[in-house]
Order: sequence, then C-alpha cells, then structure tokens
Amino acid sequence: MVSAAPAPPSQGATRILTGLLEARTGQVLSENRAWRTETALRPVMRTHGLADIDALAAKLVSARDPRLEEDVVNALLNNESSFFRDLQVFDMLYRDVLPQLRDTKRDRVLRVWSAGCSTGQEAYSIAIQLRKTMALWRDWRIEILATDISTAAIDQARSGAFSQIDVQRGLAIGDLLKWFEPVGDDWKANDELRQMIDFRADNLFTPKAPTGLYDLILCRNVLLYFNADRRKSVFDLLAHHAHPQAVLFLGAGETVIGQSDDFQAHPTFRGAYARRFASVAGAAGALRNVG
Repeated sequence: MVSAAPAPPSQGATRILTGLLEARTGQVLSENRAWRTETALRPVMRTHGLADIDALAAKLVSARDPRLEEDVVNALLNNESSFFRDLQVFDMLYRDVLPQLRDTKRDRVLRVWSAGCSTGQEAYSIAIQLRKTMALWRDWRIEILATDISTAAIDQARSGAFSQIDVQRGLAIGDLLKWFEPVGDDWKANDELRQMIDFRADNLFTPKAPTGLYDLILCRNVLLYFNADRRKSVFDLLAHHAHPQAVLFLGAGETVIGQSDDFQAHPTFRGAYARRFASVAGAAGALRNVG
C-alpha cells in the first residue's frame, strides 16, 4: 500500500519559517529553495518529535526554544560547496593574485577572509594553494579567517572531515592523498591545513570575527540570498575590512554594479573587484580607521 503524501505546510507555517530564517540570517527563502523546505526539515522534526511542519511552526511560536530555532535555521541554510569551486577563480588566485600580493605587500602579512565559507572547502582550497608554494612565503605571517552563520557548517569545517563524495567534487587525487588522511569512510584534512584556518560562526550583519584589513576577500554565492538593503550592508562591511590593495571575489551571478560605490572592476584580474578610493588620502584613511 502506498502511503499518502504529507500535506503541504499552511501559509502561516511557511511565513513563520521564512520569517525566522530572514530574522536570524538576512536570507530570503526564494521560491526555488522553498520546495526543499519539508525535506530539509524532516530530520529536525524527527529529532524534536514533531509530526509535520505545522506542528514545528506552532512550537517555534509557543516554546521559544533556542535549540529548535538553531536546528531549523541550520537546516534551511544552503550549505552547497565544493573544493576549488569555479576552478578558473582558483587558477587566477594561484597564477596571478597571490603572486602579486606577495610582491607588493611590504609588511609580509597575508590576510584572507572567506565570508560565507559553508563547510569549509573554499578555505581549505586556498590553504592547499598556499602550502604548495610555502617556500615563497617563508617569513610571512598568513592568516585565513573563514566565517559562516551556520553553526553546523562551521563545526564540520573545523573538524576537517569530509565524505568520499565531498572530496571527489573538485579535489585532485594528488591533493587528496597529500593533504588528507582516511578516517573510516571519511577523509580528514591534516594538521598543516587545519591549523592555517580560523573557522568562526559569525553573522555578516552583526559581525564579531573579522578584524582589521584583509588582502583577499571571497564572498561568493552569498549575496544572492539577500535583498538589496542587506546586500548594501554586506558590501559596506567588506569595504570596511578591505585593504587598499585588496582583491574581492564574488560569485559568478553576483556583481557590485548598482549595489556598492566602494568597489569597482579590478583593473588587472578579470571577474574580481578592487577597493575604490576617491584619493590617496582616502586610502590612507582606510588604513588608519579599521581596528
């Protein structure tokens, strides 16, 4: 006997869930993501002993349970990621961007921020590229900050453990064998990689993790989930923490055009963005004013 399909959530339940997601993360649950809501929340409902999404929404309203709210938000966030995602970006980083930063930075400090890092593959990909040329960075201090609002994603990223399916998505076999160790059915990043990255759960609208100025900022496939006001807020944050020579990468479907006056198309690196300053004095002011 075929069981009946579960009834779709009521409009009220949908409003409660989407309202919680937007309030906690700034993300708008678009129609092309809404279809997966029930599937994404099924483990949460099972864990908390709830029969359906309407019951889940009712408990969110009545119980004010922080653990339940966090579980729901983590389930609804899109943690899609892969190693060396958009390979042309990483080719440009390895071949052009990182060498230019190395040649032009006089303080011998390289600071990288992966904003919206999901489960960490982007940050680990950067760490792998740097480890491959570590002899060229001798006597440099390298800092990689990786942030995401999902506590579950950050916990996985910090552990460095990835499934066989995860490592097969973008990670060359040579890099897998050199930088990862088999642990049961998974692969775990070795200590060299994990110690290079500071993973933090952080909200781009009330940030605590980023400090000072960053030379390389990747905020890819994050802004597309926000409305125009939220995107402007994020660009303001990125500009505040961008070194005058910083290189910014967004996702392929994202742009600064019509969104921010603080960035412009990079004069050297196609598809990347540079900090825009009205004057040399403005650039000097940026160095002074960020703590």
